[in-house]
Amino acid sequence: MSSVYWRLPPLWGSSKIASPIVSSIWLAENLERDDLRLIDMRWYLDGRSGHEAYLHGHIPGAVFLELDDITGQGLGRHPLPSAAQFAGAMSRAGVSQSSLVVVYDDAGGSVAGRLWWLLGRFGETRVKVLDGGLQSWTGPLEMGGGKTEAADFPSREANWDSVALMEEVAAPGPVTLLDARAPERFRGEVEPIDPHAGHIPGAKNFFWQETLGADGRFLSPEQLRATFESYGVTGDEQVICYCGSGVTSCQLLLAASIADIGLPRLYAGSWSEWCARDGAVATGP
Repeated sequence: MSSVYWRLPPLWGSSKIASPIVSSIWLAENLERDDLRLIDMRWYLDGRSGHEAYLHGHIPGAVFLELDDITGQGLGRHPLPSAAQFAGAMSRAGVSQSSLVVVYDDAGGSVAGRLWWLLGRFGETRVKVLDGGLQSWTGPLEMGGGKTEAADFPSREANWDSVALMEEVAAPGPVTLLDARAPERFRGEVEPIDPHAGHIPGAKNFFWQETLGADGRFLSPEQLRATFESYGVTGDEQVICYCGSGVTSCQLLLAASIADIGLPRLYAGSWSEWCARDGAVATGP
């Protein structure tokens, strides 16, 4: 796969990169748009059911999408989906190429970001993440499930140029490797789900929550650029992000897009693949 560090193409057909996030105020004003497809993508590392949470209250009109529905087969806990699998999941969720997708979670965007990133790989469907997630929504909540009218989402191969393989991560070279997991997992003090604790040698620990302010919303583009710079990322270097299974690391990709410093590559297999294949393990800060 190509190792070229590349920039995210505009989502709105303009010469400038549009923000990949929208506010709850914008969503409330646009909730009745015919082209809007609102997706609830809550998921929990501790095994709680995102679907149960959805049934107990979600933003009106939202449909629920299981993370497993857009997870493929292979090494690691959340491998990338096939073209047919992803197209089927999007069609069932009522997403077409003409849809404006707004996806949210209740974890600062760290789960919703995975769908944002995948939609960018599989086509040019407009997609935004709700800044602040469900917690930012001040309107009424809808209970129970609902019927979703299926849509026609084309099955076509994804552009995986921005995906890094384990062999590339392990190879020596001028690459900045960012680990998005919590510091205690990075240091190897705890590991709640994978068989080994620690991190990939040479990685820097950029915890995904550092992209958020105290209100749970993303920092400003200027603040995000400064935060990336503190980890040695200015937009001119090759950057690879990973986490436990390639989900929450998409938060760093989303933050990089907001900051307009280019889209890092994703090591999709992440720690769950690395430690399962007996990759070298480092511990400590």
